[in-house]
Amino acid sequence: MTALLEVTDVSHTYDEAVFEGVSLSVERGEVLAVIGPSGVGKSTLLRLLALFERPDRGSIEFEGTDVWAVSEGQRLEMRRNVGMVFQEASLFDAPVLRNAEYGLRVRQSWPDRVRRGVADLVGRRNGTSETAREALSVVGLEGKEAQNARSLSGGEAQRVAFARALAYDPGVLLLDEPTSDLDPRNTALLEEAIDEARQREIGVVLATHDMHQAERVADRVAVVLGTGIAEIGPAERVFEAPNDDRTRKFVAGELVY
Repeated sequence: MTALLEVTDVSHTYDEAVFEGVSLSVERGEVLAVIGPSGVGKSTLLRLLALFERPDRGSIEFEGTDVWAVSEGQRLEMRRNVGMVFQEASLFDAPVLRNAEYGLRVRQSWPDRVRRGVADLVGRRNGTSETAREALSVVGLEGKEAQNARSLSGGEAQRVAFARALAYDPGVLLLDEPTSDLDPRNTALLEEAIDEARQREIGVVLATHDMHQAERVADRVAVVLGTGIAEIGPAERVFEAPNDDRTRKFVAGELVY
């Protein structure tokens, strides 16, 4: 069966090599956690998966199609099927519901936007608000739809960002340290939302420095050390019986780069 997302022999360089020969896959309804020391390139990997940057070498395939071997228009359609939540939420000075609807609106094609605008003008109901409300409910923010997003706490703002990504039902959801500065309650709510994404058959890639979180929520774990993946496999096996000596040292708390 074709993987939802397939990375093969990817290398990427800035001033020096970030990755060399990285390969991994993500299936529908799977949570893949990417762990490793700070500065090892977890965020860069997510940027490549989000199609923000093109790798220097190797291929990234979405449902069997090489994303850098198609037209810009086709690649844009693929980007519309990828959601990303960053470490810090960026919200508009607008009600929570309007923020949650944003992804649904911008990811529509131009004809769909025109049809939606006409429907709004003649007073016909569309499903955008209903879908956004449901996503806000998933992250525990029902009842706050009318509140200005700028008045939310940091944890609530991050949950709005997650709801915004979840609302448009992406095929792949990329999470870059989404709970790094959150309290236990907000962290637990977001982890429940990650499980909801799994239940919806969304493929989730979670970059995190929190190994306990990776163990709690991930189906598989990729350990990034040096300029490559030291080990990838089922979460329980990677944490309890790693095959690679560097992985064993890293999960034991030793400094490994």
